[in-house]
Amino acid sequence: MSDRKHRYRISGALIALALAAVACGNDDGDSGTGDGGATATGDGGATALTGDIVVSGSSTVQPISALVAELFAEDNPDVSVSVDGPGTGDGFELFCNGETDISDASRAIKEEEQALCEENGINFVELEVALDGITVMTNPQNEAVTCMNTGDLYALIGPESEGFANWSDANDLGTEVGGAAVPYPDAPLDIVAPGEESGTYDAFIELALADIIEEREAEEATRPDYQSSPNDNVIIQGIEGSPSSLGWVGFAFAEEAAEGVKIVEIDGGDGCVAPSRETIADGSYPLSRSLYIYVNTDKAAENPALKGYVDFYMTDAGLNEAVAESGYVDLPSERIAATQAAWEDAAA
Repeated sequence: MSDRKHRYRISGALIALALAAVACGNDDGDSGTGDGGATATGDGGATALTGDIVVSGSSTVQPISALVAELFAEDNPDVSVSVDGPGTGDGFELFCNGETDISDASRAIKEEEQALCEENGINFVELEVALDGITVMTNPQNEAVTCMNTGDLYALIGPESEGFANWSDANDLGTEVGGAAVPYPDAPLDIVAPGEESGTYDAFIELALADIIEEREAEEATRPDYQSSPNDNVIIQGIEGSPSSLGWVGFAFAEEAAEGVKIVEIDGGDGCVAPSRETIADGSYPLSRSLYIYVNTDKAAENPALKGYVDFYMTDAGLNEAVAESGYVDLPSERIAATQAAWEDAAA
């Protein structure tokens, strides 16, 4: 993994500050409009983009958008791009209130979020940019757990497990819901995982727990009594800090953590499968998902810098290089073409 990619794992705040510093541009008073325009460069009529772009949302997608911003800044130093990662849900709230230009998302927008955007007159386009696999993890010292199915995940993390302080507390429930890893180890159950503001949380519920939640008519999606964070790096630290931990993050973050965490294989009915670029790309890993950016199309029409940034995102440098270097999985060629066509239509 490259040094550049590693930088984007460390801190969302540092990313935003670094990009703002890199992209501040000229200080000679001749940097253009400052609100998203183009200014003459003095080289025969060529223009340079200037202005500000605000990106917020998923901490999972954040490394991709931040790397795209860095690459874009190489030819557009007078454009300031701020990239923050408070979580998909928080990002959509900002976006649908008109406070950001782009919303990074590790799940598709919800109906109520679309309604908020519509209510506030926010027009947008959804652009699929990469594939990811939600990665279930424990600590390497937890030798008893190597593969689990959705029954196991429900027994340990679902709403009926509230109050379970030990893995083995879930043995009876695990047997009842068809867990494959029962009996569970006699060890403290320390769960560190995304909270409700995170798109990774929503995607995990949909992919891993939804069927059992519906079957058992559970009123809640997960137990409320675990340590939650929208920041994947905080979750990784929690997994590393407890010998019998359990949690989940995006694949790139788990892969970056290397020997500090133990990736748990998932059995979706066809045997245990580990997340990898190959199994995520072909869909054989049961917890595979899409990653998105949502662009305010009205702002893009008014702000040449924003349109230029998204134009660049839609090139090979964005949808291939930045995605791969951030540790995620490229879309198949036909889906890249569909994303590019969607942006072309929206920007026309």
